[in-house]
Amino acid sequence: MLRVMTWNIRTGGRDRGGDDRLDRIVEVVTGQRPDVLAVQELRGFDRGGLLTDVAGRVGMLPHLARSCFGQPVAVLVRPPLRVLAPGRVRRPFHHAAATTVVATSGGPLTVVSAHLNPYSGGRRRMEADWLAAALRRRGGPLALLAGDLNTLDPTVDHVARLAGLPDRYRRRHLRRDGRTVDTRAVARLLAAGLVDLWAATGAPEPAGLTVPTRHGGAEFAGMRLDYLLGTPAVAAVTRRVTVARGGPADTASDHYPVVAELDLDPA
Repeated sequence: MLRVMTWNIRTGGRDRGGDDRLDRIVEVVTGQRPDVLAVQELRGFDRGGLLTDVAGRVGMLPHLARSCFGQPVAVLVRPPLRVLAPGRVRRPFHHAAATTVVATSGGPLTVVSAHLNPYSGGRRRMEADWLAAALRRRGGPLALLAGDLNTLDPTVDHVARLAGLPDRYRRRHLRRDGRTVDTRAVARLLAAGLVDLWAATGAPEPAGLTVPTRHGGAEFAGMRLDYLLGTPAVAAVTRRVTVARGGPADTASDHYPVVAELDLDPA
């Protein structure tokens, strides 16, 4: 069974002038023991050997995609899972999108770790289109998009939930008319043929909320912003999807990790 996890660790696991959360992040990853980890908001991980150090502490090998505007993202892989091709989606994302192809018993599995624009629904939609095009070009039958898509689920009514947010944060999730909830990025990915693995396992939406945690998050109001979206072939081998709550996960970040178990083995 292959375990895949996605997690936004918030500003590289360290708060400016405040809490250093890296030990808790390592504890969560060690406890979940994913074979593949898509991780976002890696501020500072692209210098000073920090990425290598943290990856070594959790027993994984890292493949990082730098960002021109925001924060890096990465895919970490646990041996003996073999990496066939690391890379990135070469588009001007606000943050970045890292790609890694690993060898599994079902064939090559392409994993993309992405973090979409937090401020603009129009930019998120554009970034989603870039991801869909990249997966069409090189994803193959087994492909998985994992990450903080900063987008609300298009199948759920969010009006009441957004009403409680301060205006500056609520606007991030509304279209230009200031009333219509903007769910276009995830909707475009689903229209491109990807499957929401949380929904595919039949789990109810409230249990899948990934923000906020006890660490905080004034910009959130009980939302699912972190997704695992797979091709139909990946959905067919997905056995379980969970949100990892409790213990150090409550305060290690403002996002909870999402974990999927796939009926695949390292090849």
